[in-house]
Amino acid sequence: MTTGIYISAMNPESGKTMVALGITDSLVKRANRVGFFRPIFKGDIAANDPMVRLMRENFNLSESQVGGAVSLDEALELIAEGKAEEISSRAVAEYAKVAANSDVVVVDGAYLTNQNALAVEFDLNVQISRDLGLPVIAVLGAHEASVAEAVNAVDVARSELLAAKADLFAVIVNRAPAALREEIEKNVKLGEANLPVYVLNEVQELSQPTVAEVVSALGLEASGLTQEDLDRDIHEVKIGAMTVANFLEQFADGDFVIVPGDRTDVVVAALASALAPSFPAPSGLLLTGGFEASSWENTVISSLVENAPFPVMNTELDTFKAGRAVARVRGNIDGGQTRKIATALGEWSQHVDEQELLARLELERPASITPTRFLHNLIETARADRRSIVLPEGYDVRILRASEIIARRDFCDLILLGNPAKIAEICQAEGITLPANVRIIDIDNNEYTEDFAATYAELRAHKGVTIEAARTRMADPSYFGTMLVYKGLADGMVSGAVNTTANTIRPSLEFIKTRPGTKIVSSVFLMLMEDRVLVYGDCAVNPNPNAEQLADIAQASAETARQFGVDPKVAMLSYSTGTSGSGEDVDRVREATELVRASNPDFAVEGPIQYDAASNMSIASTKLPGSAVAGQATVFIFPDLNTGNNTYKAVQQSSGAAAVGPVLQGLRKPVNDLSRGTTVEDIINTVAITAIQAQTL
Repeated sequence: MTTGIYISAMNPESGKTMVALGITDSLVKRANRVGFFRPIFKGDIAANDPMVRLMRENFNLSESQVGGAVSLDEALELIAEGKAEEISSRAVAEYAKVAANSDVVVVDGAYLTNQNALAVEFDLNVQISRDLGLPVIAVLGAHEASVAEAVNAVDVARSELLAAKADLFAVIVNRAPAALREEIEKNVKLGEANLPVYVLNEVQELSQPTVAEVVSALGLEASGLTQEDLDRDIHEVKIGAMTVANFLEQFADGDFVIVPGDRTDVVVAALASALAPSFPAPSGLLLTGGFEASSWENTVISSLVENAPFPVMNTELDTFKAGRAVARVRGNIDGGQTRKIATALGEWSQHVDEQELLARLELERPASITPTRFLHNLIETARADRRSIVLPEGYDVRILRASEIIARRDFCDLILLGNPAKIAEICQAEGITLPANVRIIDIDNNEYTEDFAATYAELRAHKGVTIEAARTRMADPSYFGTMLVYKGLADGMVSGAVNTTANTIRPSLEFIKTRPGTKIVSSVFLMLMEDRVLVYGDCAVNPNPNAEQLADIAQASAETARQFGVDPKVAMLSYSTGTSGSGEDVDRVREATELVRASNPDFAVEGPIQYDAASNMSIASTKLPGSAVAGQATVFIFPDLNTGNNTYKAVQQSSGAAAVGPVLQGLRKPVNDLSRGTTVEDIINTVAITAIQAQTL
């Protein structure tokens, strides 16, 4: 029977969207098929509703796992006609369709924007939750509330919901003033012992609009803007109607500047400020009165503004009307902006006991694991035992974007290498806001270089390395970052967005070295199939391993599999299965398999074995009956780099599987390599993987 949970807002602007996002993220880690349902949706059809779209894109939900019952316009008409019960009736019917394709469903309760309908919102949500038979999470907004007001609101909400016979599951006080959060939490927990209350902070970044939201609200032309332009946060709105000197005194980084289109002096001042590293840059510039930069007589200024390092837009509105319109725009998480989602999930995980919530839902852990659940579990596992990761390529925009999201998700500590002023300049130009908890070490001016150089010279003295040569080495970010790990000042390193694999790994081989009992560094890819995770090794490092090295790769891969929740059943791959073939390549795999068995591994191993016999139970029953691995292998060891690299790419492209890696293994401390075509998401996942490796090394 499908389990569900109903989220109901108890007052306007409660921040219910953040709670829906948080509870869905929690559930994805425990269930393969999470559904999302809105009794009342925005737009013509449920598929176009912003919240439905957000959930589908962020949690990879299928079309059959989302749905809605009644559009907002139709719901308001039914309420006006006294037919509110029809909304609940249709909600039950449509919910059943989502539940049929889900193990657990998050229901985002009705929120009515019409003042005349607000009076029935509470009763409607109670009725729908009871008709669906779902427990309720009540969400209260405590924006600008005192401790006494917040506590009283919780007491009233609990009393009203229990009196209405709602199955109250938990109360979440959202948007609490940060200075009062702990005191509110302490006081509200003195209430019903069996009804937990969680208190979340008011997070300013979530209510700040983005340029995209202003563009949408004012109907501005955005054809020339990039996605990075649209994603910029607007901190405050500033009207540039005063003299340049006075304007610059009040101008701050991230301000959205609204200025009459004929005030080229203010426009040029904003541009000059953005191009100077130590001065603030606007999040955007809106020219009012129908003037456009392209129409200015001064073509030099016109050209400079059109190529400004921030978005420039035009409106026919006058400055007063434009300022009023922009000031009314409120930021929303359902716009799908990655950094806002990361911020919301970071706040949720910090203050909500997910284990307690999920335990009371009595969800059974599924035997299989989907890619979405695996990737969300990476973040949670990394957060459970927090580690610090150094990213030496501090000038790469992808690294900086990933760092912002990681810091907002708050699952590990980050160290960036680079000149702080240059990093700030790049962030300013790209609209990136690095939270204060991201540490930046200036590789050219820091307290560590001399000590690191002395250590390196000592470790490499047998190779004739002098202190002068060691200082030169420590000017290389890869060497400096690796030394941070060696010295225990960081727990792991992720590099390779700019540097080659050799540049990333070489310092580790020189002085971090391999773990005891491990002879070589190797790698695996975590292959996220539709319903399971497989481990492929070695597809990235060793071209032609001998039998002893293959055995080493197998044991390291089995250990890596366990680190990420995969029960290792190891297949030593060859073009022959069992005793059916012979030849140098088959014999090498056979010898490697015997070496693994002789080392008394605590995992099942089979080889030589062909891929089809290792992965398909029907074929295995014919080719290798009675094997503990054949047909059910989870770790696949390829005989050489050529075979492994091509196979993982073929599987990735033909099956749609996601390949996470390469994950390096065998080092005393974790260092992982990125491809130079890496994405922001790849970097986030690799950092989480490195943090998890650091937990066990």
